[in-house]
Amino acid sequence: MIQAIAHPTDFTPEGEAAFLHALRLSIAHRCRLDLLHVRTPSADDNFDSFPHVREPLIRWGMLGNDATVEDIHATLGVTVHKVEIRHRDTVAGLVNFMISHRPDVLVMATHGRQGLNRWLSGSISEDMARHSHLPTLLIGPEANPFVDAATGALSLDNILVPVTLKPPPGRAMLMLDHLTAGLDAARHFVHVGNEDITLLDPDGISLPVERRDGPVVDALIHEARSKDVDLIAMATAGHDGFLDALRGSTTEQVLRQAPCPVLALPA
Repeated sequence: MIQAIAHPTDFTPEGEAAFLHALRLSIAHRCRLDLLHVRTPSADDNFDSFPHVREPLIRWGMLGNDATVEDIHATLGVTVHKVEIRHRDTVAGLVNFMISHRPDVLVMATHGRQGLNRWLSGSISEDMARHSHLPTLLIGPEANPFVDAATGALSLDNILVPVTLKPPPGRAMLMLDHLTAGLDAARHFVHVGNEDITLLDPDGISLPVERRDGPVVDALIHEARSKDVDLIAMATAGHDGFLDALRGSTTEQVLRQAPCPVLALPA
């Protein structure tokens, strides 16, 4: 069960799609939505710059024009928290919040220096990173969103799931089940390489895994485009948390070219 979704924001236009994905998924799960902004301890509060939640909900027809903040929870079951984190380091401030508040999913934009490059530029301790293992939905620079900005329609029909021997897919698959609960999304399991992969569902039934050859990143991007998938869900290796695991990894390389959002699932 998803109980809380967190979305870090820099108050830039590049983050709008990620905010809308976080909001729409919060509605689907009727859960808490934490909007996070990290500022230096000496900077002024900037709550007016946070994404406006009621505007898209009214545009989507989910709230009336005269709806109040209280109506968001009463009507949609979503409690919105706007949180300013005082910290000199953006990544460390975010990880501190995740450790203390334990959201179930993180949703963030990855456009240019305002996105992935900025999040990965910080230096954090191994202990803090290890405790930040969270499923992370990343909206990359080439991604077509699966949430319609005009209508709020959620089109999550096809999911590409790359499967490898290492990391093993079991825990990542369970996280994907939680995030897509109630959504009738088809999953396409693909392994790039020569190994035979056995993948079982929770009932022990074997799932079909297609095998592809060639460079891993190129093969996955081709598969995503040819199958017109709405999401790539990838198990992320490494013991230092999703931020360190993304640095130079296959997930990070796929993200930069992916035609859809990428869900990094800690294995």
